[in-house]
This record gives sequence, structure tokens and C-alpha cells, in this order.
Amino acid sequence: MIQKNLFSIICAILVWILAVSFYLFSFYVSIIEDTDLQSNITLALGIVPSACLGTYLFYKNSYIKPAVLALTFVIVVTLLDVFITVPVFVIPNGGNYSEFFGDPMFYTIAVELYFIVLYFGSHLNKKIKA
Repeated sequence: MIQKNLFSIICAILVWILAVSFYLFSFYVSIIEDTDLQSNITLALGIVPSACLGTYLFYKNSYIKPAVLALTFVIVVTLLDVFITVPVFVIPNGGNYSEFFGDPMFYTIAVELYFIVLYFGSHLNKKIKA
């Protein structure tokens, strides 16, 4: 039980690292003038392969219900945002916690992450049982 939970946290950390990488990379490649919008779009698109990879790696080696894994991913990613993303990346650029967590895009991406992990985890479990 503890190994499953620890492994799910490790997979969530991997998803967070990939998502932050997509987010930060978007600032180096300017496609549209509004860099905040561009970074949010990049993150919303980048979370899909990141979440799928984390989910795949987890179910390749372990099992818990997809809803539990999805909730674990959202909680771990949110905690990493609280303790690392905001202090290291947001505050030095003039932002703060209330702007970061007050942005509706944060919640949109959290819901997106939950449903991607839930759907893909359910899909992988059906393939395993078949």
C-alpha cells in the first residue's frame, strides 16, 4: 500500500516537472504577443501528454483506482505549485499567491489533469483486464 502511494506521488512529481517545463519553455518561443496567454495555452496542451505519461508509468508497474490516482496527481501538483512554482517562478516575476491561485486557468488545468488521468487510467485498466 505504501509503495503504491509513494509511486503515485513520484509519477505526479514527474507530471509536474513536465508541465512546468512546458510552461517555462513557452516564454522562450514567442508566437503571440500575450505571453501569459501563450504560456497558459501551452500548459493546457502540454498537460495532456504529461498526464498520460505519468498515468501510463504508474499502471505499468502498480494499481490503484483511477479516481484515486487522479486525485493524488491533482493534490501533489497543487502542493508543488504552493511550495515551488509560486515562490521560485511566480513571485520573482512580480506575481503572488493570490494571483496564481485566483486565476481561473489554474482550476481549469487542475480539472483537466483530473479527467485526463481518470479517463486514461480507466482506459489502461480495461486493456489490462481484456
